[in-house]
This record gives sequence, structure tokens and C-alpha cells, in this order.
Amino acid sequence: HGHLAGESKLHAVLKPPALHSVSEPRREIISAVRVRYPFPPPPTAPLQGSCTRFAPAPTGWLHLGHVLNALHVWNAAHALGARVVLRIEDHDRERSRPAFEAGILDDLDWLGFAPDVHPTAEFREGRCEGRQSDREAVYEGALQLLLGRKLVYACGCSRRALAAGEAPGGIERVYPGTCRDLGLPLAEGYGLRVALPQEAEAFDDGLLGPQVQAPFLQCGDMLIRDRVGNWTYQFAAAVDDHAMGIDLVIRGRDLLASTGRQIQVARLLGRPTPATFLHHPLVMKSADQKLSKSDLDVGVRDLRAAGWTPDDVFAEVERAVTRF
Repeated sequence: HGHLAGESKLHAVLKPPALHSVSEPRREIISAVRVRYPFPPPPTAPLQGSCTRFAPAPTGWLHLGHVLNALHVWNAAHALGARVVLRIEDHDRERSRPAFEAGILDDLDWLGFAPDVHPTAEFREGRCEGRQSDREAVYEGALQLLLGRKLVYACGCSRRALAAGEAPGGIERVYPGTCRDLGLPLAEGYGLRVALPQEAEAFDDGLLGPQVQAPFLQCGDMLIRDRVGNWTYQFAAAVDDHAMGIDLVIRGRDLLASTGRQIQVARLLGRPTPATFLHHPLVMKSADQKLSKSDLDVGVRDLRAAGWTPDDVFAEVERAVTRF
């Protein structure tokens, strides 16, 4: 709970920027806020879709990077007449906290972001199909489909063993297929991997244009469940986007490399046409370092407690994306 410490000290020093007041209704403010990369995006890939999503992980408090993503998501939905699904991605049971989820819901309400599917009140009532930890049967069903196609195998490699061979400079390491032909049991204590096709994946990004990725060269066979039983982000996101009918995925550029593998997994699960993807710039705290959930000074809850208004937060996001 390191995120919880020292917050009160911030409140005395956080001051909202001097801004002109905005009088429009909250929903209109959200759709009208101008960020550096407004919609519609450049015509490299015409933006289309009827259903998009905002999918924070409750492993920390909502920060300005989340707000930037929400602005892109709700602006696109407003322009296209699309629905917004709220999805709480708590697949990581060790790091997810109910307090973080509650804070995310409160901040979304305060900022005025109202989901069309799985509104915040639905999460507060208890079990919710928008919460990944309540979707175990969905992931298990997807796993059984892949098992039926003989595409899944058990992996006994520890995270430490894999990390020991990571490439320098933070470059993603390719899983070498160590356990692919060992016939390990599909049992507790083993991870599960899906054998990805040995082919490249081409797609058009809404802002970045044509992209080509080769997941089998980027990551190798993808881990879908870890050794302690957590479904991985890559698998859960691909399954959920398919099952929920998400046809427009809008997220930060730090997730661009995940796109090809998620398209391939969805296709293995029976999705014939991939979603449209758009990867927007990030809010940076330096020229080469993005904001993270450990950056207490950009937590929305801290800004709110320090007297900021939603309009102050939106204006700070606009300023932040042009800082570097």
C-alpha cells in the first residue's frame, strides 16, 4: 500500500492552474475539450466503430494518463455515436485492490465520464460482468476452445528464469518454446501458453497508420495464465474485446506492441474481423518517461482533494501532452 502513504502532504502544495471558468454542462465539456490530438484522427485509417471501452486496472489511483485516454475514448464515442463500455481489469489478483476500484469509480463520476455499458453504480452493487474477476467462466470457456484446437500447452518456466534471459535495454524477450514439446501437465503450478501462428499481422492504426507486427518474433508463444492462476492482460483483453463486441480499441502508444498478438488470439477464438485500433500519445513526466500509478502528484483524487475542478484537470491534461 505504498501509494496510500504521504498523500496528505501533497494536498498543501497542489494548486489548480489559473483557468477561465467553463459553464457548459459536464457532458458537453468532455466532448468539447481540446487535446493535442483531437478527433477525428488523420485519414490514414478512417475511424469507425459502434462500441469502445475504457479499461483501467485497479492497481493504483486514476491519474492524468487515464484522463487523457478517457477523453480520447469519450470524444471518439461522441463523434461516432458509439457506446462506451467500462471494464475494470483486475485480472492481477495480487496487485488489484477494492480501494483502488472504488477510487476509480468515484473519480470517473466526478469527472463526468458516464459509461453506456456497465455504469459505475453497477460495480458498486456487487458482481458485475464488466469486472474481470467476475468473468472467470468467460476466460475458462475461451481456454477450453483453444485446448480443443490443441493450441495450449503447460509451461514450467519461472518468471525469474525468463527474466534472466531478457534482452538489454528493456527490449521484450522472445519465449524460446522451452516447454512446448515437454508434455507437462495442465495442472496447478504451471503456466499456460498458446501457440501463436508463425506469421506477421498487418493492421492500420487510427493515428499511426499502417503497422506490421510479428508476434512470434516479438514474444513467442503467449502466456495466457500464469503459474499462480492469474489470467494475463494479453489474454483477458483479447477475450473481453471479442466477447463484449468491442470494435474500436483506443489506448496509449505503450500498448501498440500488444496489438498483433491480441488480434491473433482473437482470431484463434473465432473473431473473423479484428477491431479498429488507435494508439494515442502518452502523458509524460519527462521526455522519455511516462507517468505511472506511483506518481502521487498526478493522482486525480489528490488534485480533487487539493481543490481542483474537473475543468482544471482537463486543462492540465491538455498542457501535459504538449510539455515534451
